[in-house]
Amino acid sequence: MSKFWSPFVKTLVPYVPGEQPKLAKLVKLNTNENPYGPSPLALAAMRAELSDDLRLYPDPNSDRLKQAVATYYGVPTAQVFVGNGSDEVLAHAFHGLFQHGQPLLFPDISYSFYPVYCGLYGIPFEAIALDNNFQIRVEDYQRPNGGIVFPNPNAPTGCLLALEAIEQLLKGNPDTVVLVDEAYIDFGGVSVISLVASYPNLLVTQTLSKSRSLAGLRVGFAVGHPDLIEALERIKNSFNSYPLDRIAIAGAAAAFDDQAYFAQTCQQVISSREALVLELQQQGFEVLPSAANFIFARHPQRDAAELAAGLREHGVIVRHFKQARIEQFLRISIGTPEQNQALVDALRECLV
Repeated sequence: MSKFWSPFVKTLVPYVPGEQPKLAKLVKLNTNENPYGPSPLALAAMRAELSDDLRLYPDPNSDRLKQAVATYYGVPTAQVFVGNGSDEVLAHAFHGLFQHGQPLLFPDISYSFYPVYCGLYGIPFEAIALDNNFQIRVEDYQRPNGGIVFPNPNAPTGCLLALEAIEQLLKGNPDTVVLVDEAYIDFGGVSVISLVASYPNLLVTQTLSKSRSLAGLRVGFAVGHPDLIEALERIKNSFNSYPLDRIAIAGAAAAFDDQAYFAQTCQQVISSREALVLELQQQGFEVLPSAANFIFARHPQRDAAELAAGLREHGVIVRHFKQARIEQFLRISIGTPEQNQALVDALRECLV
């Protein structure tokens, strides 16, 4: 540890992203990337931005993208915030909306960036245990808190909390912000953005990394009451006035215009997911119900770490978490039918 560090840096436990291997010819099913490329309209829009105008700063407000999001979801642009990936949007929300002294509440099995942000910003938190079926119990969140955050569908489980349950959660916590992280909502859920007009304490975040195949572009957004959006804008403009570049703004806005391609690729992922679930169940796996572009599965007779290692030897990479309660699960991203078949074949070899 360097003597030049600020004291709080010594206690930080950083987030560990999924492996991005350098080896070629691996079937990469470990980071929930979309197996299908971005919209052709998005690619064309990005190519059009490759001009001398790159010498100029981008629009600090990203108005073109905000308008695209607002039009898509039928909300005013004053209810939209955009940032450099939903992780940055989440970071600004933690910084600007959850520092009230009371503990932030989130599931014990959830996106592992949440406790990292709490450590970064000095936010106390309580990890609320999921039930035995790895579901959120709304009644467990009826306690004093400085805010609530959870992914829907949850990550890494893939389980979906119904719209009615989220509304119950909002009604029970009118004085604190409830942040619903919808990174995977387009693969089987219904967005709660429809509730934003009725609940001023609701903030919804999404990303273009998953369902719109733009993980390499780093674009995320939030939709909420204008008061919440203003807080995020104040944080952003005190941190980085230009979080999105010209290419990102153009490509992301165009992705929202290509509804046909979006619907087609989402349905392909959903169909592949359901087919893969059946294949794994036939091999003896227990698979949690998933509304995401990944599945969470365990085999009652085989150790998950050993299975992950065996798959790697067969050229297939999946994600294994060593966390309590889920150490026997594998999180498997949905690939193309060919990639999924390679996984199934490799598992069959590993289970011999």
